[in-house]
Amino acid sequence: MDDRLSIRLEQSLDFCIKCNICTTACPVAAVTDLFPGPKYVGPQAARFRHDQAEHSPDHSVDYCSGCRVCNEVCPTGVPIAELNARARAQMVRENGLPLRNRMLGRSELLGMLGTPFAPLANWTMTNRPIRWLIEKLFKIDRRAPLPQWAGYTLRGWARKHLPRAATPLRWTYGLRSWLSSTALVPLEQRRLIQNQAHQQTAVPTISRKVVYFHGCSTNYYEPHVGKAALEVLNRNGCEVVLANQGCCGLPMLSNGEFNAARRYHAANVRSLLPWIRQGYVVIGTSTSCTLTLKDEAPELLGWHDPEVQLVAEQTYDIFEYLRLLDQAGEFDRNLGAIEETLPYHPPCQLKAHRIGLPASDILAHIPGLKIDRSQAACCGIAGTYGLKTEKYGIAMDVGKPLFAWANAHAADTVLCDSETCRWQISHGTGLETRHPVELLAEAYRRFDQQRQLK
Repeated sequence: MDDRLSIRLEQSLDFCIKCNICTTACPVAAVTDLFPGPKYVGPQAARFRHDQAEHSPDHSVDYCSGCRVCNEVCPTGVPIAELNARARAQMVRENGLPLRNRMLGRSELLGMLGTPFAPLANWTMTNRPIRWLIEKLFKIDRRAPLPQWAGYTLRGWARKHLPRAATPLRWTYGLRSWLSSTALVPLEQRRLIQNQAHQQTAVPTISRKVVYFHGCSTNYYEPHVGKAALEVLNRNGCEVVLANQGCCGLPMLSNGEFNAARRYHAANVRSLLPWIRQGYVVIGTSTSCTLTLKDEAPELLGWHDPEVQLVAEQTYDIFEYLRLLDQAGEFDRNLGAIEETLPYHPPCQLKAHRIGLPASDILAHIPGLKIDRSQAACCGIAGTYGLKTEKYGIAMDVGKPLFAWANAHAADTVLCDSETCRWQISHGTGLETRHPVELLAEAYRRFDQQRQLK
């Protein structure tokens, strides 16, 4: 463990005032006795740890879903989720990583293996006898929501349909040159702008040169989300690069496999850094991927080199980025009407960004659209957490309030920024789910259609 991180985590224990607000807010502790709560397995258990045994006195910390609700509500800022994640990683170092967790942590590899055989792979993952066998062999619950391979990748589609620049691994989308300034917005200044969203303030010009970090899920399972993102960025005058990239590493971090996550994060930093130094910003549609680049990987790995920090500071959620354009008066508001009231669930990983609800802010510009925001704490899936046999029931119990709320709506579509949350919501409700950027792209298309009819 990085010495600075060790000292910071150790010192943070003294800030815990034992108020138990984290346990009260914890969605997992509310539905199972197997997890005694963030305080008990976090700062309280950490007092019994030392360099040779950093894990909890028992293994209940493994039932922490990593949703980070505890971090959000802690009045003194104790990094409880980080304490829990590092305790789990120590357990992995001492006891080894189960094959199941190693498999679930390799989302990119699974995507690559399944894509060429998508029809067969998808049939396999929906075949009851095979799912029963997988459950017996690997303890992946036969009922858990697994994604469907698209049969093609976003990057493969880009090779065929987007203009290719001279650099072999670079594709540009939207060659309208609206690049008068490539000034970057530092992280602290970005937060200041967001906190003053409703005030008349001078907003720096935002770079229109973008590296799209699509992530594994968009590349292999939901390339339509990536296409919608490219469409929206193009509409707003951006030059978009699909740079070399790998898994963000979050599935490995969540399963305690820190060494592998470090390798993946290092590769992404090496790939993204040259573009950032040329004035590009990194934009993602997965709240989990962008949070990992911004915060999770640097914090959990204790990795605060200048290069890592530069990547963190220049990474944006797509709606965070669009809201900055909007605040600068540069967001294209030519949107067609969508006369609907749609339920929207902001995922835990988005809340952990601490940037408010940028998707709601931007979608508010769509004429006729009304957004009803969920107050549920969590959908329960927490990445790979709810796929595991011993945790599937917990995940479904955590998600029950959200499922009931969504089903009470007249709409048959639920909006959510996180891919695994979308799969869980569909699993728990039977409703269609969409990324908000898909709705924004649809509104742009409707505007164009309406204009052509006039």
